[in-house]
Amino acid sequence: MEARLQQDEVWETLLARANDGDGAAFARFLHLVTPTLRAVIRRRGDGLPPDQHEDVLQEVLLAIHLKRQTWRRESPVRPWLYALARYKVVDAFRRRGRAVSLPIEDFADVLPEEHVTPPLSDRDAEVMLGLIDSRSAILVRAVALDGKTAEEAGAAVGLTAGAARVALHRAMRRLSGVAERMMK
Repeated sequence: MEARLQQDEVWETLLARANDGDGAAFARFLHLVTPTLRAVIRRRGDGLPPDQHEDVLQEVLLAIHLKRQTWRRESPVRPWLYALARYKVVDAFRRRGRAVSLPIEDFADVLPEEHVTPPLSDRDAEVMLGLIDSRSAILVRAVALDGKTAEEAGAAVGLTAGAARVALHRAMRRLSGVAERMMK
């Protein structure tokens, strides 16, 4: 338990530094949380095909980038991360046509507050998508922002399901690189 608390403190420190503009801290944060998120997704997404777990992980990592300003520094980061992962797993089940119901009481303290103005992260996403090739931007927008499957997004640009997943993964890597450069 003490090791987990220490890990949480490290995560919180890194995310706070990332939100202050430290790109290296954000890259380190993503690297450290990925194994935990992968385990959460595997556990929560047990009914999903195993090949979709990595797709969901990529969606969670992108959501972290886009929504990281919604994390409140005075709150623990782990429940916030778990909520993002759960939401993306539920989205994956919805895309498959499977109903999943979760009691809202479990998430009431981590639900983001409503924004009156569009958050900067929405505009950041559009700027970042403009910095990669158009096919990759179409794939990322379709899967990560519009909630389509990799197969649906790939079909829109003339790719097979497998090729779309590979192209999407590569696009996410390029976006990660762009984000790191923007933070420096």
